[in-house]
Amino acid sequence: MDPVQQKYDRLRSLLAGLDSVLVAFSGGVDSTLLLRVARDTLGDRALAVTAVSPLFPASDQREADELAERMGATRILIPFRELLIPGFSANPPDRCYLCKRELFRLFLEKAGELGLAHVADGSNLDDLDDYRPGLRALKELGILSPLRECGLTKVEIRRLSHQLGLPSWDKPARPCLATRFPYGAEITAERLAMLERCEEFLRARGFLSPRVRFHGDTARVEVGTEEMPRILEPAVRQSLVSFFKSSGFTYVSLDLEGFRAGSMNESLAPPTFSHPAEGKP
Repeated sequence: MDPVQQKYDRLRSLLAGLDSVLVAFSGGVDSTLLLRVARDTLGDRALAVTAVSPLFPASDQREADELAERMGATRILIPFRELLIPGFSANPPDRCYLCKRELFRLFLEKAGELGLAHVADGSNLDDLDDYRPGLRALKELGILSPLRECGLTKVEIRRLSHQLGLPSWDKPARPCLATRFPYGAEITAERLAMLERCEEFLRARGFLSPRVRFHGDTARVEVGTEEMPRILEPAVRQSLVSFFKSSGFTYVSLDLEGFRAGSMNESLAPPTFSHPAEGKP
């Protein structure tokens, strides 16, 4: 049998064995597949929960609304203000741990109020290959990660999503805006809004996975290397610089390495990347 199909069958079996579940749903490719399979196996005993936060652009919320409605899923919105978490705005290397610990505590609380037995998130096997301190918080809180437990990688999740007709199958990853700051740089509501505006500007012009990294008065722009000729076209470049400066930046730079996920983690020492709690060296 196809190994991916075996993993999918295992995922269905795992979810079917749960009494009920609250799925942490962002509208991304991973959580959309998880919610779809949870709905297929548990029906109305699978609900979605989404954090409404300044760290996630309004466009992401709209897309999540559309996906949840398409799947017929009840979606619960929980206001979440990460900047109020002690230590978060200072942006330490364990920022994601601080955030996930508080966020999923709220999700567990909501699940208890609704009489739901479990909370599940959409992390996958590939997440163990990057620096993801939030995984420690999930483990400490007893959050289920069915996709990872079944050994599904991002490529396999996209394939299954395509087979199931999910429009999210080829959606680019959109991690929260806090990932645009170097560790130690203060995260503020004003800076988050600047980054959101600038990235939406680029997406509206067809750039697939733009990242605008915050470096004080400088915006460091990452786009795919194949997109660099277009961003350097005089009209595009001039409108970009004008918009970024009107949004609060003094300087605008283009990263010649191009887009790469987790580029802010490049400054961390290699030992930081281990996930001993997850069984990987």
